Amino acid sequence: MEIKRIGSQPSAKGPSDWFTGTVRIDPLFQAPDPALVQGASVTFEPGARTAWHTHPLGQTLIVTGGCGWVPREDGPIEEIHPGDVVWFSPGEKHWHGATPTTAMTHIAIQEKKDGKVVDWMEQVSDEQYRK
Repeated sequence: MEIKRIGSQPSAKGPSDWFTGTVRIDPLFQAPDPALVQGASVTFEPGARTAWHTHPLGQTLIVTGGCGWVPREDGPIEEIHPGDVVWFSPGEKHWHGATPTTAMTHIAIQEKKDGKVVDWMEQVSDEQYRK
């Protein structure tokens, strides 16, 4: 058994290559080999969002606070709230983030495939964000 105590893992700023706006990433867990799963709590300030990306084995988001948006490529922007659970299929191109006026926090859970959990792509344009 292993217990990760609150505050034992430092928060990190979301890198500008992967995010627009102010984003904080708080690692929660990374299961040791041979397990593949890892998770983090991610907080997006109003207007902040990820770049377009995919996950080789999919991703689950559990919204814990605020109000956010989750569109997939060629799909509508869906609004998400605390308690909502979102599943992105393997290879599904998407982004997620806060609304323009409200911060949003979610727990992101994904698995590694060949050591990789995400494939980052281009930034979400302001036009795509406001769509």
